[in-house]
Amino acid sequence: MTHRIPRRGLLLAAPMLARPALAQAPFPNRPVRLVIPFGAGGSVDVVGRMLAPVIESILGQPLIIDNRPGGGTAIGAVAVARSAPDGYTLFYGTPATLMVNPHLMRTLPYDPDRDFASVVSIMRAPNLLAMHPSVGARDIPGLIAAAKAKPGELIFVSGGTGTSNHLSGELLNSMAGIQLQHLPFRTFGAYSTELLAGRVHMCFGTISDMMALTKAPPLIAVAVTSAKRSPVLPEIPTVAETLPGYEATPFNHISVPAGTPREVILTLNAAFNRALAHPAIIERMTATGLEPSSNTTPEETEATIRRESARWKALIVERDIRLE
Repeated sequence: MTHRIPRRGLLLAAPMLARPALAQAPFPNRPVRLVIPFGAGGSVDVVGRMLAPVIESILGQPLIIDNRPGGGTAIGAVAVARSAPDGYTLFYGTPATLMVNPHLMRTLPYDPDRDFASVVSIMRAPNLLAMHPSVGARDIPGLIAAAKAKPGELIFVSGGTGTSNHLSGELLNSMAGIQLQHLPFRTFGAYSTELLAGRVHMCFGTISDMMALTKAPPLIAVAVTSAKRSPVLPEIPTVAETLPGYEATPFNHISVPAGTPREVILTLNAAFNRALAHPAIIERMTATGLEPSSNTTPEETEATIRRESARWKALIVERDIRLE
């Protein structure tokens, strides 16, 4: 059967048929929000704010820093996971969210595999082991000998269970066959005071934090946790020089809500890679002992997250570490 369209209908439809589809405004066309799951002023916040003006100049839109501390990064993670998958809400990821907490906590308010898509690698942040002279050692072999002579008596401090400075110490326990006791604190100021007074014995802290503490006696800079010596501390050996294979260099990255369009992820990836290649960014990051990433893809970032997750899971299970 032939259906006739009234002439009036053809006249009304013609302009619509002839008009091209309205193109969507290119991404981004409004401010982008970067959720940082830590408070203002911390090392991660500093890096985010360092990158922000460069990213803004590349994207042509403001990059707004949104600090969402708490819950072992879960508060910030949930805020991003529940956001629209449109590229306008980014998550600054550290090992806790996707690589450690899934093995440390019995329940999580987000799904690390289902709720996020990787964008780009940002950096690695090696730790520096600073030690009080009361230990009676100045290097890793001496520390191992002292720990074996006094099992369970030497105390290392951290900013909390499952943090990178905690896991750095547990990795040393595992690989050296020793038993350093872990004592978590809430703030850097609290545990640095105890360390300087000699009431605790050592800390695996960020290079910038520990360099500040070891500029004057009594603390001793002992070793860095990266696979290779740090360019800012070339005279300080690595733990791996005593224990081959030891490496604890927290991995930082950018993620977005799962379902974000591929073309948007690639736009963000290109912007962050350009920012990380900026000479001023490289200079500022390396001066504090950080190792900026170079030209990584979303797939490479995702693969690194999965590898890191597997290795920290093995250590957490072996050492029976739990965060209730």
